[in-house]
Amino acid sequence: MAASPSSAPSNFIRDLILDDLKTNKHNGRVQTRFPPEPNGYLHIGHAKAICIDFGLADEFGGHTNLRFDDTNPEKEETEYVESIQADVKWLGFHWDGLFYASDYFDQLYEWAVKLIKDGNAYVDDLTAEEIRKHRGTLTEPGKDSPYRNRLVEENLNLFERMRAGEFPDGSRTLRAKIDMASPNLNLRDPVMYRILHAEHHRTGNKWSIYPMYDYAHGQSDSIERVTHSLCTLEFEDHRPLYNWFIQQLGIFPSRQIEFDRLNLTYTLLSKRKLLQLVQEGRVSGWDDPRMPTLGGIRRRGYTPEAVRKFCGAIGVSKTTGSIELAMLEHFVREDLNKRAPRVMAVLRPLKVVIDNYPENQVEEMDAVNNPEDASAGTRKVPFSRVLYIEQDDFREDPPKGYFRLSPGREVRLRYGYFVTCKSVVKNEKGEVVEVHCSYDPATHGGNAPDGRKVKSTIHWVSAANAIDAEVRIYENLFSKENPNEVEDGKDVLDNLNPNSLEVITHAKLEPSLANAAAGNRYQFERLGYFCVDPDSGPGKPVFNRTVALKDTWAKVEKRGNVMEMHGPGPCEAQRCQRELRGEDRIIKHANDGIRVRGKNYHKGCEPSQREAAKDLS
Repeated sequence: MAASPSSAPSNFIRDLILDDLKTNKHNGRVQTRFPPEPNGYLHIGHAKAICIDFGLADEFGGHTNLRFDDTNPEKEETEYVESIQADVKWLGFHWDGLFYASDYFDQLYEWAVKLIKDGNAYVDDLTAEEIRKHRGTLTEPGKDSPYRNRLVEENLNLFERMRAGEFPDGSRTLRAKIDMASPNLNLRDPVMYRILHAEHHRTGNKWSIYPMYDYAHGQSDSIERVTHSLCTLEFEDHRPLYNWFIQQLGIFPSRQIEFDRLNLTYTLLSKRKLLQLVQEGRVSGWDDPRMPTLGGIRRRGYTPEAVRKFCGAIGVSKTTGSIELAMLEHFVREDLNKRAPRVMAVLRPLKVVIDNYPENQVEEMDAVNNPEDASAGTRKVPFSRVLYIEQDDFREDPPKGYFRLSPGREVRLRYGYFVTCKSVVKNEKGEVVEVHCSYDPATHGGNAPDGRKVKSTIHWVSAANAIDAEVRIYENLFSKENPNEVEDGKDVLDNLNPNSLEVITHAKLEPSLANAAAGNRYQFERLGYFCVDPDSGPGKPVFNRTVALKDTWAKVEKRGNVMEMHGPGPCEAQRCQRELRGEDRIIKHANDGIRVRGKNYHKGCEPSQREAAKDLS
């Protein structure tokens, strides 16, 4: 059940709406809109705006329009329009009205004529470069255009001829006549229309002039009688201009309210720069699973529920900051943990032969589909004499604290038996290519009748029944926490992570995955969450790793075996301390973890490289 307006968590936008409702402003009506430009694919930053626009209207029984601000025909395509609609639907929202700024081109033109007649707009012959020079700076006022005081009749004549297509691109503009000395540069006679002989994706070649975004946007809100026009903070300085147009035209006064945009670590949220990645072939397309586009994260396996919960958790404010990518991944794990069926898959196979197991015998082991959901039931998994396990699950010479399979050590095979390593077979390079074990038949199902315990359980796949699959392991697309931080002479592309994609071509999967449908999500036990990619074909499944599971031991090894497990105690990770103070919401901890030179850390709260280096110095 949705929370009532009085009990739901609040933010400053919600409080403003509550105040408007209390005073019966707009007769109790709440109308929002989501106004993307159809010049690229939506990304995770847009998801925040969508959740705010649609979510607040839904909460207060209002309405939300989806409006495409399609004022730049050179960069807009029907492909983007269709993808945006699909993304909004995928997130679980439905618009009340579908509109385009181009629906209002005739009205916007008529209002421009009114502004000319009222002496509030003029046709300018300055070039774009000359306009920039006349504009001034933050500390110096601008200069009037020599065409600023043209007579109304001349302006009307020139503007009509601009519309008729008499003049070449860029030769003239229509500018609002406001104040060239205003401290707000947006009010220094901004351009309202430019000449552009380009075919529009909806209006074709009807127009030779197109309105600028800053002119069309506010008036479109007014036409739709939007009561709460929600924008990100970069439009705050544009609000006085929008209000000026509304006042001069005497039209419905939509109220613009700005909030902080989403910034995510290791993530680039600029459509222009994302387009560059696509055009230069740095990624496979807008829906490459490494991309932060909604199409990309959907293909990677993110769920709309996880994205909505993330957007709700990060809140709404007027303070620009950065959210850790780990927080988004936490919500993805939390959601998939509840819904993703468990299966067994071996990505880097190592052959295991159980010498005392009957050669031609195949058993069907009962495996739990999802321990978080009893209704998911169980499935049968074939077990045989020859198995595959992960290479990382065996060490011929195990370091201290390693409890997986090694010579003489007994481990549990998930849902199977206890097995003990007896010998190994190596290739000419001295690498272990085969492990020989014995099993205890009395431990069927993974439990010993005599009550003995083992310290490790590992997953496996029957070699005779395994299916081959391609598995794509994705890491952050950028190696720098802030991809926009670049050194002199370099650009953001220099921060790309060269190891953002690893393709494993011969992973071994349990046979239940043979006909997994594109988009299906699974937890590969002990490895992470994976999603079936649309590139899959009959007998050739392809899986994308959505997000990894935390692997404490892998982190221990990576840091040079300097850590040891610790029992209950306070966590000394800076990130954890911030969370406990309420400044951050990233991870729900267990009360055990690792120890670094006398300091305790929870699982998942291991120190950053900087902290670890300090601890080890």
